[in-house]
Amino acid sequence: MVCECRLTVRTYECDSYGHVNNANYLNYLEYGRYELLRAVGFKYPEMIASGYGVYVARIEIDYKKAAVTDDELLIRSWPIKKGAVSGVIQQRILRGDDIIAEAKVTWAFVDSRGMPIKIPPEWDLPGLKPDKT
Repeated sequence: MVCECRLTVRTYECDSYGHVNNANYLNYLEYGRYELLRAVGFKYPEMIASGYGVYVARIEIDYKKAAVTDDELLIRSWPIKKGAVSGVIQQRILRGDDIIAEAKVTWAFVDSRGMPIKIPPEWDLPGLKPDKT
């Protein structure tokens, strides 16, 4: 499953060169991952209330082109790996046909102490697994 969401670059996200500061891409990617979780039926607030969490363990980002104020960006997110405790989500930020950035985000399911644990069955949703195609 590929989840898509859109956003518009805001002025305060840009640096003195006039393009999006590299750190703001982390926010864009987080927004895309949250929308992916919602799309597969993952109720994030309920998971937190149950004493669990999903932590980012690693992010690899390749910056391809600059984005600037008022650019309309599309964020695509899809799972590429899933284990008993963790997984990897591939993400791509686009402006039209231009790839702005690509990322691989490794996540881990954790308990209330922040320790990695096997994903409980109620949170181990099919949409977290990569498509077989």
